[in-house]
Amino acid sequence: MSTYTETVGEKLKDLLVKTYDAEKGFIKAAENIDNRALKSYFKQKAQERYDFGHELKSEIKTFNQDIEKSGSVTGSAHRAWMDVKALFSSDNEESMLEEAIKGEKSAVNEYNNVIKETSLPLSTKTILESQKSKIEHGLSRIKTLEDIS
Repeated sequence: MSTYTETVGEKLKDLLVKTYDAEKGFIKAAENIDNRALKSYFKQKAQERYDFGHELKSEIKTFNQDIEKSGSVTGSAHRAWMDVKALFSSDNEESMLEEAIKGEKSAVNEYNNVIKETSLPLSTKTILESQKSKIEHGLSRIKTLEDIS
């Protein structure tokens, strides 16, 4: 296996793990919130990340690499932190939105780091740019949801 494939494959697998983390985080946020608009938003974002995961898995398989369906320890800790914040926060909705914004900004940075890989195949770059664009669109939408929470 060439270094190119290993490098790109490892970056994509890392992004896939973070995508699983985000999906689980959005599901957790939807479970911890009463506002119908926010609950709907978080459920939609969870589904979007589920779809992203399948796209990334297909792309990774083109590199003949093994795929593990699990999240990271960091993601599990973050979801536990969201549960604690929900339990003790008087403004649950605002804290969930803040966590979502923080996570989405981090995701955009992760995508940028992978996209700038010079040896990235065109098909991979197209998928990543499309997914990043959807995340950025979600960030602008979440700011309007902040106003109604």
